[in-house]
Amino acid sequence: MSRPEPDRQTLLESHLNALFEVSRVLSRSLDLHQTLQEVLQDLHELGRLSSGVVGLVEAESGDLLVTALHDGGRHGPQALRCRPGEGLLGALLVRDAPWIIPRLEDEPHFLDRLGLYDPGRPFIGVPIRVGERELIGVFAAQPAESHDLELRARLLEMVANLVGQSVLLARKVEDERRALKDERDCLRREVKGVHGFSSVVGHTESMRLVFEQVRQVAKWNTTVLVRGESGTGKELVADAIHYNSPRAGGPFVKLNCAVLPDNLLESELFGHEKGAFTGALSPRKGRFEQADTGTLFLDEIGDISPAFQAKLLRVLQEGEFERLGGTRTLKVNVRIIAATNRDLEAGVKAGQFREDLYYRLNVMPIYMPPLRERLEDLPELAAFLVHKIAHSQGRGLSITDSAVRILIRHPWPGNVRELENCLERAAVMSETGVIDRDVIGLTGLEERIRPGAGPRPERRVDLNAPDLDERERVIAALEEAGWVQTKAARLLGMTPRQIAYRIQTLNIRVRQI
Repeated sequence: MSRPEPDRQTLLESHLNALFEVSRVLSRSLDLHQTLQEVLQDLHELGRLSSGVVGLVEAESGDLLVTALHDGGRHGPQALRCRPGEGLLGALLVRDAPWIIPRLEDEPHFLDRLGLYDPGRPFIGVPIRVGERELIGVFAAQPAESHDLELRARLLEMVANLVGQSVLLARKVEDERRALKDERDCLRREVKGVHGFSSVVGHTESMRLVFEQVRQVAKWNTTVLVRGESGTGKELVADAIHYNSPRAGGPFVKLNCAVLPDNLLESELFGHEKGAFTGALSPRKGRFEQADTGTLFLDEIGDISPAFQAKLLRVLQEGEFERLGGTRTLKVNVRIIAATNRDLEAGVKAGQFREDLYYRLNVMPIYMPPLRERLEDLPELAAFLVHKIAHSQGRGLSITDSAVRILIRHPWPGNVRELENCLERAAVMSETGVIDRDVIGLTGLEERIRPGAGPRPERRVDLNAPDLDERERVIAALEEAGWVQTKAARLLGMTPRQIAYRIQTLNIRVRQI
C-alpha cells in the first residue's frame, strides 16, 4: 500500500528533518562509506527520496565508481563502474548540472544496470562538487511521488554540497594518514640504520663474537646482560638487539638505574597512582608499562640497592607488579636488556647483589671489549666517528693517517666515548675540516701519551704510496724513525739538511721522545 502524497508544507518539514539528520550523520564519523550509507537511509526514511546512489570519480582513471547505495534491503548489485557518458550516472557526470527526469523509462540513457529504479517513476540526479569548479561525483535518487520535483531536487543539491565537504575532509584525512605512515616507515628505516649493526664498528675477533651473539639473540625474547667498561658501547648493542628483533615495531624504553634513589626508581619503573606521594597529582605509567610489547633497557643495573633488587626480581620472574600506591596487579610483556660495568660475581660473593637476580639477568651475557684490547679497530672507528661528527656539525671532516697513528698510541681508559670526545674537540679546533696530527696535538692528547706507549709495528705506512702527500710522508718517516731526523732522512732517501728544510717549510711540529 503506497503512502499518501504529502502537501507542500508537510514535504518541506520532512525535507528539513532529513537535512538535520544528514548534517548530524556527516559530522559524526570519518568512515566515508558508512556515513554515506546512513545519509541515503535518512533520505529514504525522512526525505521521501528512495534508491539513493552516490558515485565518486576515481582520480586515476576518471571513471565513476558507485561508493554507496540504498536498495531498500533488496541486496541488489553493490558495485558499478561506468565511464563518463555511459548509462544514466555517466550521462549525469557529463551533464554536470541537476537533472530531473519526469518518467525514467522515457530516458534513453537508462540501462537499469543497478536494478534499483522503478521505470515508471521520476528520477533526480545532481553533481557533487568541492568548491565552485571541482566535480568529484554524482548524487541520485528516485522521489516517492511525482509532484514538487524542483523542491526535491533542491534538497538533493543541499545534501550533495554537504557530501562534497565530507568527501574532501575524508580524503585529506586519508592523505595525512598515508603521509604519516610513510614518514613512520621512513623513520623506522632510518632508526634501524642508525641503531643497527652498522653503528657497532669493528673487525677484531672479539668484536666479531659480539656481532654473532647480537645477531643470534635478537631473534628471541631472551634476557640479555651487556657487560663491559664504561664507554665501550653497551647501549649501542642494546639498540642493535632491539631494532633487529621481532619487537622492533614496539617501544624501546631506556632507564639509567644509577642516577635515581630507590623511591624514585620504583616510581620510574612501576609508575604510581594519584596521591601515592606528595606531588603525585595524577596516575602515571612506569617504564615497564611504557615498554609493553617492546624492550626495556636497564643501564647500570649493578648499581641498584639490595632492597630494590627483590622488587625487580618479581617483575622479571612473573611479569607482574603494582604501581606505587596501587593495589591492582598489572601484567606486561617486556623484553629485558640490562647493562653494567660492575663485577656482579664479586657483588654476589660480597652479598651486595642477589644471586637469584644475577642468574635471572645473566641468561645471555655479551661482553664488550675495551678499546685498548682492539686497537686494530681504531682507524675504522675513528673514520666512523669523524663522519658522525661531520653530520652533526653540518660540514665536511676528514682524518689523516698521522692523526690515527697518534690515536693508536693512547691507552683510552675512557674507551670509545673518550675517543669520540677527543675527535669532537679536534673537529672544533680544525679550521680546514682536516684532523691531522697537529690538530690532535691541540686537544692535549699527545701530552698524556707515555713514551713508547702503544703498538709500534716496524712499518705502519707505505712511504711510497701515491695517495700520500709530502707532509704525511715526512711525518710517517719521522714516526717510524722515533723522531730521529737522520734515520727519517735515510728512510726517505734524503740528506739530514733536506729533511730539516721540509720539516720547517711544511710546518711540522717535532715531537721529542
